Amino acid sequence: MAAALPSEASHFPGLSHIGGLLADPGRAAMLWALMDGTARPAGELTLIAGLSPSAASAHLARLTDGGLLALEVRGRHRYFRIASAEIAATIEALANVAQAAAPQRSVPRPARTVPVDMRYARTCYDHMAGELAVRVYERLVDGGLLTVHGDALDATAEGAALLADWGIDVSQHRTRRRRFACTCPDWSERRPHLGGALGAALLDSWSAHGWVERTDRPRILRVTPAGHRHFDDFLTH
Repeated sequence: MAAALPSEASHFPGLSHIGGLLADPGRAAMLWALMDGTARPAGELTLIAGLSPSAASAHLARLTDGGLLALEVRGRHRYFRIASAEIAATIEALANVAQAAAPQRSVPRPARTVPVDMRYARTCYDHMAGELAVRVYERLVDGGLLTVHGDALDATAEGAALLADWGIDVSQHRTRRRRFACTCPDWSERRPHLGGALGAALLDSWSAHGWVERTDRPRILRVTPAGHRHFDDFLTH
């Protein structure tokens, strides 16, 4: 007599369900395309995934019903986006795990195969990732501007003062329902960058100051000349 399959009650609830949603290459391609924080129409996601319209529709319905995507209806068109920053951070973390588990992991720096511009500065949903983001995070921590408690962070008095100079009100972001600050694994650098409400606020601030700007390539961020001067000064002092 065949052994009975384990029930969902015998393991972490929903884990196998989420794993099943991520396991299909077409669904994974659509999710990854939305990691720049945009909402995209179903037709565009269909082309990205290389699926038939009927198959793509079924996959999008599964991702939406499973809570990974949120649907926005604009007139006759349907747009999809990642449902939350927490889900985006989870996808980024899984990408990090997938790269670490790849057969080529014995190569000292497999991340160097990532295109230079994507490796240097890109979006991870609503905050910045890549080499520059990792260096900024490490400078904030090493400089005593952020304190680390597990994967959660908080700003020190000195850090709050610096952030205020950048136009970020720490007390306001602490009161939001979203997690204030947390580490987010960076799949290209193999080290964490800053996520949470503070990570999103930093990207908004840097964009408002004209230090970084979005490009016409999904997820890629361009650091402006003024941005290079700002970050060089911050990282070296």
